[in-house]
Amino acid sequence: MNSVRLVPPATMPLQPFDFHTPTRVVYGAGTLGRLGELARELGDTRALLVTDPGLEAAGHPQRAVQSLKGAGLEVFVFDDVEENPTSKHVDRGVQFAKPLDIDMIVSVGGGSAMDCAKGINFLLTNGGSMRDYKGFGKAKKPMLPSIGVPTTSGTGSEAQSYALIADEKTHLKMACGDRKAAFTVAILDPEVTVTQPAKVTALTGIDALAHAVESYVCTKRSPVSQMFAREAWKLLEMNLERVMNEPTDLEARGAMQMGAFLAGTAIENSMLGVCHACANPLTAHYGVTHGLAIGIMLPHVVRFNSPAVSELYGDLVEEAGWPNGHVDNAAELLAERLVELMRRAGLPTRLRECDISRGILPLLAEEASQQWTARFNPRPVTEDDIHELYLAAL
Repeated sequence: MNSVRLVPPATMPLQPFDFHTPTRVVYGAGTLGRLGELARELGDTRALLVTDPGLEAAGHPQRAVQSLKGAGLEVFVFDDVEENPTSKHVDRGVQFAKPLDIDMIVSVGGGSAMDCAKGINFLLTNGGSMRDYKGFGKAKKPMLPSIGVPTTSGTGSEAQSYALIADEKTHLKMACGDRKAAFTVAILDPEVTVTQPAKVTALTGIDALAHAVESYVCTKRSPVSQMFAREAWKLLEMNLERVMNEPTDLEARGAMQMGAFLAGTAIENSMLGVCHACANPLTAHYGVTHGLAIGIMLPHVVRFNSPAVSELYGDLVEEAGWPNGHVDNAAELLAERLVELMRRAGLPTRLRECDISRGILPLLAEEASQQWTARFNPRPVTEDDIHELYLAAL
């Protein structure tokens, strides 16, 4: 049975928007090998390579160094990057790079490495601390050209002008954005994502799915951002199980990587919602992996938002081609599908499975209500509402 629509999709007045595509995208299996060539085109000769030490076993940083050196560039490797980087990691990278006369930055890694690279770019060129750049457009001087090579299919950082860096003292994430911080070139090579552990594949894929879902319905959505979000959702929803079941399936890996990039582009030109606001305090207080926090909270956020955007969720159900899909039950179908994907990946689906206690929920709700993404949720959300979302997920 085909998906059925009983009402037209939700419409909204065409609001003014400012659409940017600052990043050149080079996609294809084996394109990491073009890194040196692409860097040379930018006219630079001394590259800082920001990467994750865990990637050394896969050989990706070594291949990047080889390509850059083969094109005649000098390369300096900074790999003191951890998951959910803080201002401490950025400061260390700046300290490392300052005496080296760097004229470009390359990042090979997941969202943490790419965000750290952007943070280093801010401070290396404009000085100060990461707190000075919280918000958007606060870098007054030019920034270095940069190339991003994502090794996961999740954050979409390669498509965005924001660096998400946690404050070292509070561990709350700061969104530091500037058009000049966006990567000059993004290399999307599905071959480099094959080496991801199965759990990383699942968690980053769930995060990318959430980006598509939240950006599609957020209050800053536009027809252009929704176009990217809808295509991202289709690619990600169809291929996440494929890559979990067949990790070496390059076609599915490529679809996931492109889906994550398109979802990142949607975020860059719209915003997210309360799910990401809820996830950040869970990471700050309990160290819950970002993708896991997102995956646990998103089904409950979808149900909460349903009265405001059920028709838009119906679009996503229709795009997925689910039988019995219908605007009246779209939110529940979407929520159930997200839970199903978490279970198939062997991931927890409740906060209590992550040892989250009921007593801390009011504090988490207070902090989540102050996160910038909550204000763009399609259904207005209060601190009490967020507390109820945490209780529902417990």
